[in-house]
Amino acid sequence: MPWDESKLNTLLRDEISAVETYQQALDKLRDEPQVGGVQQISSICEDHRDSATKLRERIIQHGGKPTEDSGAWGTWSKMVMGGAKLLGDQAALTALRQGEENGIKDYEEALQDTDVPGDVRNLIQTTLLPRQQQHINVLNRLIGTA
Repeated sequence: MPWDESKLNTLLRDEISAVETYQQALDKLRDEPQVGGVQQISSICEDHRDSATKLRERIIQHGGKPTEDSGAWGTWSKMVMGGAKLLGDQAALTALRQGEENGIKDYEEALQDTDVPGDVRNLIQTTLLPRQQQHINVLNRLIGTA
């Protein structure tokens, strides 16, 4: 295998973790109907679910075995979101934004890697990275109104 599937599995773990984290945020927001942003958070969660599916498909197409869970990153994000829930909406939204920023960094690092297959590179450049950047814009707006 001419490429290192662990790099793509790292990106997949990021996406799985994001889905889990946004799901936690949605569970919290649904308990507090007066808080705005449920629709935007739900939409971001669906984007991450779709991104995970696309990455899974690419890993399989290239003969790899996709990871099934979020690993250590998911455990960390659960702890952060648990603490953020106690601190309030502003902290929760800030934690979500931090996760998006980490995702952008991982995607940018993947683009620097010459072993990443061309179709995956294209997916990152045209879909996955722009989504992450859009998510930050949405979260920044929500943080401003929280």
